[in-house]
Amino acid sequence: MSPQSVNTRNPRPVRDVVFVDGVRTPFGKAGDKGIYHGTRADDLVVKCIRELMRRNPSLPAERIDEVAIAATTQTGDQGLTIGRTAALLAGLPQSVPGFAIDRMCAGAMTAVTSTAGSIAFGAYDVVIAGGVEHMGNHPMGAGADPNPRFLSERIVDPAALNMGNTAENLHDRFPAITKQRADAYAVASQTKLAAAYAAGNIQPDMVPVAAQRPGEGFKLHTTDEPPRPGTTLDSLAELRTPFRAHGRVTAGNAAGLNDGATAAVLASAQAAEELGLKVKMRLVSYAFAGVEPSVMGIGPVPATEKALAQAGLSIEDIGLFEINEAFAVQVLSFLDHYGIKDTDERVNRYGGAIAVGHPLASSGVRLMNQLARQFEQDPTVRYGLTTMCIGLGMGGTVVWENPHHADFGKDA
Repeated sequence: MSPQSVNTRNPRPVRDVVFVDGVRTPFGKAGDKGIYHGTRADDLVVKCIRELMRRNPSLPAERIDEVAIAATTQTGDQGLTIGRTAALLAGLPQSVPGFAIDRMCAGAMTAVTSTAGSIAFGAYDVVIAGGVEHMGNHPMGAGADPNPRFLSERIVDPAALNMGNTAENLHDRFPAITKQRADAYAVASQTKLAAAYAAGNIQPDMVPVAAQRPGEGFKLHTTDEPPRPGTTLDSLAELRTPFRAHGRVTAGNAAGLNDGATAAVLASAQAAEELGLKVKMRLVSYAFAGVEPSVMGIGPVPATEKALAQAGLSIEDIGLFEINEAFAVQVLSFLDHYGIKDTDERVNRYGGAIAVGHPLASSGVRLMNQLARQFEQDPTVRYGLTTMCIGLGMGGTVVWENPHHADFGKDA
């Protein structure tokens, strides 16, 4: 039987996919001084899964069709097919399967989009998707063995294997993005995060985590460790540039090395209605794109172009942006491409990774959590997007619709 005859006899409608809920742990600083030194990565994921189930009592555990958890380093406490092991450790029924994902920084984003595609296809009704990175237990690149062909055949510029070098390369490519401009953006990120905390916009999606450092008692953590409120341009100007002498990238205008986990519930619109689950966002489109690895920070631009084209939208239709701040220069290159001002109020209203941290594979769901809360607060915005650059030269973008907007669902 030809594929055409199969499609004619068995039409399969694409179903709407909705973001029901998302949570995360407080983010910690990686290393022996961080709040999660001595804490297992998989235990952080388990905290998130259990909190999602607690917050959504109308969702029977046996209705979860899949658990997809991302980690960039899939060894030790981040290995052993962490989606499945975390599901078991969280007390979900043994009938609930799980798997692991690696797309570096966009791990959790890919966990969401991969399972969302399966929901749209009809394979799943409800899933849990998220990510974890314990960069204290697993330093970035530790144990990696890049194929020597990458260098001998010049498949990848050697600088592309160090993310800080790629950020310096972006500064080279876009000289209008000066260090002073990057520092000013970083100060704004810290200021906006502090304001979001003061307004109670961050705490509702946080899972309290009791952690014990070696030789110490347990302590309950309810806030992020990395933020540096009160950061000034003068203080950032004094920081060294570790990736290049007299460079422009510093610890102050880049995300740090962090530990943390995230998880979200996604469902078909029909399943959400059946189970009485509140809808926070509708997924409109998503796309991933590759770029030169040596300037990986430009990745969100082609990914956004693809996602907008799929949605039939333009950049002018986007009322809120959640852009992962791996480096200030990376965000600014995106804004410059679209002619958006550095201080545009649509961009990262709650601050971003420069302030709150970037535990690699977990960050995609943090962006979604923040966008969903902004949708709830601002029903005048119909569309928003979450986007991020990805190591080795990629970008990922997801476009979402606000269920609180008057035109929600029309012409969908």
